[in-house]
Amino acid sequence: MPTLYALKPAFQDRLRPLVGKLAAMGVTANGITILAALLSVAAGTAVATLPDWRAPLFLIPITLFVRMALNAIDGMLAREHGQASTLGMYLNEICDVVADLALILPFAGFAQFGAWSVVAFAIAAALTEFAGVLGIAAGVGRNYAGPFGKSDRALALGVVAVLAGAGLWPEAIAPLVFPAMATLTLLTAINRIRAGLIGRTG
Repeated sequence: MPTLYALKPAFQDRLRPLVGKLAAMGVTANGITILAALLSVAAGTAVATLPDWRAPLFLIPITLFVRMALNAIDGMLAREHGQASTLGMYLNEICDVVADLALILPFAGFAQFGAWSVVAFAIAAALTEFAGVLGIAAGVGRNYAGPFGKSDRALALGVVAVLAGAGLWPEAIAPLVFPAMATLTLLTAINRIRAGLIGRTG
């Protein structure tokens, strides 16, 4: 099923000159991976703790875009500049889940969305990435099947953050947002498991 992940090669092409310069400077893929996670944790902490919650919410889409770029950069450094490692694989997967949780869970503090539905979305996101990683153990490679993969979740969460920060969520719709995203994310996990069982990587 097509997802925003299909746009990744074009995005990488635009970043390739920068990646070459970073590699020449000695920047490591693992360092970029950790930076992306720390940036996400910082943004999530700001949303969760600052008293004026609307302004920090606008950090979410900015952080998500920067994180997407950093994720592309660390992958290209690993693959194209000889930095791939087992440690890097662990860091990449673990830091992605940490970053997801850091950016999703602060929304549990906003009554209009419902804490449990936000937590459900966070759990579903982690399970989906776990299902994707298990494709390696199944012998078919890391699985990126949709319909609501990491890039799609990032786009949706960014839109939620902007609309919430602008105070534009109608009260009748807000409680449905995170249950809908959790449902799509669980469907993605199921699709990744099914794709792994029949030998596809998405």
